[in-house]
Amino acid sequence: MDPLTMIAFGSRSAPRSSIQRRRLRLSTAAFTLLEIMIVITIVMILAGIAATRYEKSVLRAREATLKQDLFVMRNGIQQYTLDKEAAPMSLDDLVSGKYLSSIPTDPITRAKDWKTDSDPVLLDPTQTAPGITDVHSNSEQISPFENTPYNTW
Repeated sequence: MDPLTMIAFGSRSAPRSSIQRRRLRLSTAAFTLLEIMIVITIVMILAGIAATRYEKSVLRAREATLKQDLFVMRNGIQQYTLDKEAAPMSLDDLVSGKYLSSIPTDPITRAKDWKTDSDPVLLDPTQTAPGITDVHSNSEQISPFENTPYNTW
């Protein structure tokens, strides 16, 4: 066995000069530029995949929040109309009547800019005055998951 092979396999009997020891340390402890580039490329690919999934999960959470907010506001409109025998004239009426604690922020537009529908049709035979009958998001964006505009929900 030649001396370099013995050094590589850790034989104690091999003669080691300072140059041989330095070469051995450099060859086993250092990474080549190609290895570093491959590792960085793999990390960037994984980060890109994670970022895409994160964005989708955030959008799904916003859509779930929108659906929940619409459900709560519509329920408040119905309860207000049944209790007061008149539909609310604005969303602020729901807050002042304690049917909502506050007007929620639209998770899509990130503003309190809800679009309300007012119909002259009375929802209940005991209702005396028309007012707000429904509420929608003010966003015209299309949901990538349901392929419908948010303002039609």
